[in-house]
Amino acid sequence: VQLQASGGGLVQAGGSLRLSCAASGRTFSSYAMGWFRQVPGKEHEFVAAISGSGLSTYYVDFVKGRFTIARDNAKNMMYLQMNSLKPEDTAVYYCAARRGDYSSSASDYAYWGQGTQVTVST
Repeated sequence: VQLQASGGGLVQAGGSLRLSCAASGRTFSSYAMGWFRQVPGKEHEFVAAISGSGLSTYYVDFVKGRFTIARDNAKNMMYLQMNSLKPEDTAVYYCAARRGDYSSSASDYAYWGQGTQVTVST
């Protein structure tokens, strides 16, 4: 599966952005999906994940209540709605896919998009 992330940009603290991840292929629903983020000099940090069916979601504590992950299997799309953004949310955000159950470990994901920059200003 090939992935392409989009939707990043510059936003003021407290603002919102919606990231999108477009996937190729006809078996999108068989992949669990995740969002990760990375800042220079650090490893990928888990943000959120969603099961292939979309019925189960999982978030890292520091985004709970602010971010929402969703997917539309009919359109081969995944989304990350980010509200109440903080400067510390500034990073390159990546979407990733893996067969089977969702995971919070970057090493479990075999397929990655190219990343989209999110910058939150004070």
